[in-house]
Amino acid sequence: MTRILTGIQATGRPHLGNILGAILPAIKLSQQSKNESFLFIADLHSLTAVKNAEELAANTRAVASAWLACGFDADKNYFYRQSRLAQYHTELTWYLLCQTPYPMLANAHSFKDKSDRLSDVNAGLFTYPVLQAADIVLYHANFVPVGKDQKQHLEMSKDIAGAFNRTYGEVLTIPEPLIDESVMVIPGTDGSKMSKSYNNYIDIFLPEKQLLKSVKSIISDSTPLEAPKNPDTDVTFKLFSLMADEAETATMRENYLRGGYGYGHAKQALYELICKKFEKERELYNYYTEDTEALEKKLKEGEEKAAEIARQTIAEVRKVLGFN
Repeated sequence: MTRILTGIQATGRPHLGNILGAILPAIKLSQQSKNESFLFIADLHSLTAVKNAEELAANTRAVASAWLACGFDADKNYFYRQSRLAQYHTELTWYLLCQTPYPMLANAHSFKDKSDRLSDVNAGLFTYPVLQAADIVLYHANFVPVGKDQKQHLEMSKDIAGAFNRTYGEVLTIPEPLIDESVMVIPGTDGSKMSKSYNNYIDIFLPEKQLLKSVKSIISDSTPLEAPKNPDTDVTFKLFSLMADEAETATMRENYLRGGYGYGHAKQALYELICKKFEKERELYNYYTEDTEALEKKLKEGEEKAAEIARQTIAEVRKVLGFN
């Protein structure tokens, strides 16, 4: 079996961009019979930014509920919170820190992006790539799906694991990045990449009225209703085409080019498409957020399974370190 590992920070409910660009592709990978998927909520990593306990707990539940709602099979795969296995993740992190040169961490994007404001940088952020490496090699992951902007951290994980192996023998599996060149860049309501940081995202799990309001906030130009419109430059059409089938997209394109079809009509169609396409996901999300016992059961079962592998890895590492 090929092991694929994905970590998701507990920074809030995933939005449409997260779902189309990361969650659904990852779930598709997990459904292939040759793959064994490890999906964990990186709530330890989230501590570098989120300092409120209630907020962190709520974010963790929201992320877990969203992945289950979108179809991740927690019974077939591994589904767990990083913090519930912290003794293994943090112990391995220390061993790897002792193999990691300072300049490597100083060159990490996560640190350099904030290095001009060192008072805002905590040690957790500085050592973030080493905890990330521990997260991966603890479970002997073969591949880690990453975007091009995350490739550096995965390369650091490979280097750190390689340094450990050169010192103590071939104990850790060296992970490889899995970069899907076809991954979509999902536009936000303002036309730039959809992101919570830009506050331009669409939350598909909102109640219907709030969801419609969010869709209606998408930017559009001032072309009159009766005039033809260019679908290739319009954000609403772009979002519609990312989710609709070929026939629906062709019809929408014809509506734009024909004229007499306003952006309001297009936004209403997009809203209805989201409700239709994600009807089951919206229902399941509400189920898991309301039935916290059902959600907790899925997570605890996954944590018990993951702990078996983590314990074995730590035992192997301790042995070569001379601690057993």
